[in-house]
Amino acid sequence: MNKQVYDATLCRTVTTEQTAKAMGSGSLAVLATPALVALMEECACKALEGFLEEGQTSVGTALTLRHTAATPVGMEVRVKAEVSQIDGRRIVFTITAEDEKGEIGNCTHERFLVMAERFTEKTYQKLEG
Repeated sequence: MNKQVYDATLCRTVTTEQTAKAMGSGSLAVLATPALVALMEECACKALEGFLEEGQTSVGTALTLRHTAATPVGMEVRVKAEVSQIDGRRIVFTITAEDEKGEIGNCTHERFLVMAERFTEKTYQKLEG
């Protein structure tokens, strides 16, 4: 990656499908941790948009998360991803999430740049034997 990587922000309203109860990660109708992870990864991917070479994508390889507060259905969540390190194909993000009342979580997230077609072919070779 030879171009500057910009940070990204996204806003989403919590839906019933994103609750712990719906996702099977708990019994409450609040934003599920897996849903928060998905929002954080989506935001990191958004930060890379427009900077990847043709045929290139990124894959998540690590995420260390603290989900610090619950968010109810209908409340907006704002996620911000900031690039904290670039080491060759490895990009590390610091990501924060907040709802209308304050911070709800933060994480460090690592992604690697890969060639999409080659990566997919290699992955599906697992089915051949």
